[in-house]
Amino acid sequence: MSIPDVPQQPGVPPVPPAASAPVPPPAAPAAPVPPVAPAEPAPVQTGNERRDGLDRCPKCGSTDIGPIVGTNKLRCAFCRFEWEPGNFNAAVGFDSPVGELHGTVVTTGAGDIAADVSNIVTLKCQGCGAEVVINTERQLQARCHWCRQVLSMNTQIPNGAVPDALLPFTVTHEQAVEHIRHFAGRRRTFALKKFKQEFTPENVVGVYMPYLLIDGNLHADIAGHGEIKTRQYTRGTDQNRKTYYDADVYQITRSFDYTVDDLTIESSSARANQDVRTNTNNVINTILPFDTKAAVGYDARYMGEFTSEKRDLNVDAVMPVARSQMLSIARQKATDSAPRYDRGIRWESEALDVKGTRWVSVLLPVWLYSYYEKKSNGSEFLHYIAVNGRTGETMGSIPVSVPKLLLVSLTIGTVLEGVALWIVATF
Repeated sequence: MSIPDVPQQPGVPPVPPAASAPVPPPAAPAAPVPPVAPAEPAPVQTGNERRDGLDRCPKCGSTDIGPIVGTNKLRCAFCRFEWEPGNFNAAVGFDSPVGELHGTVVTTGAGDIAADVSNIVTLKCQGCGAEVVINTERQLQARCHWCRQVLSMNTQIPNGAVPDALLPFTVTHEQAVEHIRHFAGRRRTFALKKFKQEFTPENVVGVYMPYLLIDGNLHADIAGHGEIKTRQYTRGTDQNRKTYYDADVYQITRSFDYTVDDLTIESSSARANQDVRTNTNNVINTILPFDTKAAVGYDARYMGEFTSEKRDLNVDAVMPVARSQMLSIARQKATDSAPRYDRGIRWESEALDVKGTRWVSVLLPVWLYSYYEKKSNGSEFLHYIAVNGRTGETMGSIPVSVPKLLLVSLTIGTVLEGVALWIVATF
């Protein structure tokens, strides 16, 4: 049987190759993300839980409470109960190693001062309802003029008056009088006659001075040149003899970590003004240091008969002074690490990296005697004698009689000249 021919189907035309898709250009590299600076730690809350107004004895409820000078204790004048508040550093956890600090830690008592906050505060007496006005620039306690109860300022309002901590007086008024009497007595020979007539050391007053305490975790890089003496010799004859030194000069670099603990800096602009032409404010710094580790949390009941000054400088205003003192400490540490350079070291470049700081506002005890001098040329000068309220360290200035100094100088010069002439004539 024959098979009929089947017509051949036309072939399927080949599919043309697909056009290649365009290759996208490579993506541009992502812009680098700037590092995010770590947030500064929140202010450390150091305020107490007591309200403004009546601050009562925990045993009998009386408000007649004051310090026992010579100790850190408080005593109720009514029931005679005594107690001692806890240590400030332990209470807020500031007894941790300073080398672990990072960033800037500021307490609530050392926060920025608000310009619109008044220094005049009105307290309502909870005993009788009267309103009592306190000028926080000078005092943090007042007695109600109606019921005679003592009102205390305890709230940390942003005017710098209420600090974080306080260091109580341990030097009594009688001891301070003796320290000042002894200091002035050793200088009576050249003292102004009017000063000797008016000198009354019993007028010394106890004042709580405002300071900022700074802990710092630091790194320093210091470079300079040091000299080691190799030879010493003399040349010339008679009056023309001169001594010469030969020394090897070395380049020195030091890079190290270090810490500062309780660096103490004034936080009152009036006391920081050390214009030696008009006052002797600088004597207050000469009675440092204070045993600040013994400070207690702020308690207005330590005020007693003492007055106080308020802080009016913020951390930013004090920081340049703090950095300068931190660098001074670094230079001294670097010098101590290189004792072989017997001709000395000249530090020529220095850099300070502040890794972390901690700031605390504190009131420190000072016995202060002042004397106002009106000079013959019409200028005015304020002399101070200051006594450290913890250690008794005393320093100050008294007005001197310039004619007495000139007379003594001329007398000594004449005597020395006569002795010199006698020696030349005799030998």
